[in-house]
Amino acid sequence: AQQGRVREKAYGKQKIYFADQEQLPAASESELRGLDGEIAALSTKVQAQQQSCRQMEAELKDLNASMTTPEMAREIEELRKDCASYAEKLERIKSATNHVTPEEKEKVCSEQKLYCKEWRRRKRMATELLEAILEGYPKSKKQFFEEVGIETDEDHNVTLPAAV
Repeated sequence: AQQGRVREKAYGKQKIYFADQEQLPAASESELRGLDGEIAALSTKVQAQQQSCRQMEAELKDLNASMTTPEMAREIEELRKDCASYAEKLERIKSATNHVTPEEKEKVCSEQKLYCKEWRRRKRMATELLEAILEGYPKSKKQFFEEVGIETDEDHNVTLPAAV
């Protein structure tokens, strides 16, 4: 800095040193225009290379995500085995002689309706009884259920079948 090759600027307690540009030869207008043209050409080239790179990365990502030929052959073989086992199972079902008769089906359906109706009736009775108790109970419904040990259908994610 004392010899004049480098300039010094103080910013508070920090000092910054940089080359003294006055010692550098001044560039002519034609040189500046030439350098600007070269910068523009190189910038265009960089953008084209970046675009090409993005396209190649996308293609690489697609190729890495897809299956290889041996993997695909194994997958096809597994699917053929599954298909054969399902076809065999279908044949066994079609050839089975122990089909459910319409009378048996009707009997099972009527029993289900009866049991669901009884379930609804008992649930309604229990709910009414618990609501009557809770009217005079000082704590919350949840605390009451915990103290008494009541488990609801909702606690076990059970829902009544839709009425038919």
